Amino acid sequence: MSKAIIGVDIGTTGCRAVIYLTDGTALASCSTEYPMYTPHMAWAEQDADEIYQAFRQVVSCAVREAKLQPQDIAGIAFSSVFHSLVAVDAKGQALSRLLIWADNRSQQYCEQLKRQYDAQHIYANTGCPVHPMYWLSKIIWFRNEQPQVFQQAAKFISIKEYILHRLCKKFIVDRSLASGTGLYSIHKRQWDDELLAIAGISEETLSTVVPTTYVETGILAEIASELGLDPQTPVVIGAGDGVLANVGSGAVNAGQLTATIGTSGAVRVITDAPRVDPKGRTWCYNLTDQHWVIGGAINNGGIALRWARDKFALPEQHVAEKLGLNTYEILSRYASQKPVGSDGLIMLPFFAGERAPYWNANARGVLFGLNLNHGKRHIIRATLEGIVYRMFSIFSALEEVSGNVEEIRVGGSFTQSPEWVQIMADVFGRTIAVPDEPEGAAFGAAILGMVALGMIPDINRVLTIVKIKKIYQPVTANHEKYRQLFSLYERIYWKLQEEFAEIAEIQRTWK
Repeated sequence: MSKAIIGVDIGTTGCRAVIYLTDGTALASCSTEYPMYTPHMAWAEQDADEIYQAFRQVVSCAVREAKLQPQDIAGIAFSSVFHSLVAVDAKGQALSRLLIWADNRSQQYCEQLKRQYDAQHIYANTGCPVHPMYWLSKIIWFRNEQPQVFQQAAKFISIKEYILHRLCKKFIVDRSLASGTGLYSIHKRQWDDELLAIAGISEETLSTVVPTTYVETGILAEIASELGLDPQTPVVIGAGDGVLANVGSGAVNAGQLTATIGTSGAVRVITDAPRVDPKGRTWCYNLTDQHWVIGGAINNGGIALRWARDKFALPEQHVAEKLGLNTYEILSRYASQKPVGSDGLIMLPFFAGERAPYWNANARGVLFGLNLNHGKRHIIRATLEGIVYRMFSIFSALEEVSGNVEEIRVGGSFTQSPEWVQIMADVFGRTIAVPDEPEGAAFGAAILGMVALGMIPDINRVLTIVKIKKIYQPVTANHEKYRQLFSLYERIYWKLQEEFAEIAEIQRTWK
């Protein structure tokens, strides 16, 4: 048997390890979940050590399931969530919980930044709009709200850096995650001195930036033994989960776009150079030295559907548990029982503020058009439709920036619902393709790892590996109805700007 590689994806809600051969064959897959903590309004935290323990669990599990010896494994390659931030001491011990992308506690400092500095200049330089998910305002929050942690912090790092330090005792970060901090110049390809000064930190407070194909060797012997690995197993640092999802879905050429809905959601396309939007609607992150990804992400993907499940479908959860079903399958059936447009019910699913293309952390959820005819099943379908409206708003902006999109490939947990994918086809008015690779980011990490270790020549090899398993065609009549509803959806959003800001301030101050 040829050597295998482990692709690890450290996601928002869980960690997965998959072992692949170079032809894309998956030998084993293990996953586990971990909690998110919301102790205060606009806070979204996790425990870095809980995630590290999850990583150890899934890697050792996958190695056991694959029945591989340490010498059979060519390397381990990483994908991880963007924008996570934890303060650590010189030994890499966490001084704070991990702030994730959904954490909006630093919104007031974003507003100050926009008043005091040229936000468009910051965006043009970093590819990251001024928004509380990025590190600039988060570190300023630490400096002002938790000065003791700020002073004690030897480093500010991401969850991937935290795990790599536990493995190899080095503080290194890939260019992909660095480009998603809002502190990194995507044109100079280095930490931005001006922004570091604004944040009140030095370059020494951040990890050393390396290419996404960088290979480290020297896993601590005790940890390597627990994982079932040789201590000299190469560790490929990899990239962020979003950009690797493009690779994992086989969308690596210009004109190939990916749309992913999991806990959050994102729309992305690969380019050969950094590119930003004159209107500031999209972001730009690094993939490799030759590849960049432009796109936009939404806060409220599957997390909004989970809200609908938890608030309106407790009986269905009990039934699903007894019958061994997935509650979301039941909700998908509910949605299919209601007509296109949910009988005129529109959901603006801004439960956790919003990212692209509006970049409005003050936005809040709205159910518009409620009447006595509407019930639970209408709300479920309106939630699915509202999430897709969010994705379509990014798609429209992205096509302006990147040029005509020729193919749309989709991934994420939403592909398990045929009704939801059909809604996307109808809203977008485009053909939607579902690849046969279910583990986009983990597989993307494995592909990048194979390139780094010389097992395959380049990431374009994925084009011969990933096949399309299902095609969804838009229904013209449905698309016309969604065009009218989407226009109304956008007008509702823009007319509520003052009200969003006011209610967000009330929720912050009356908590």
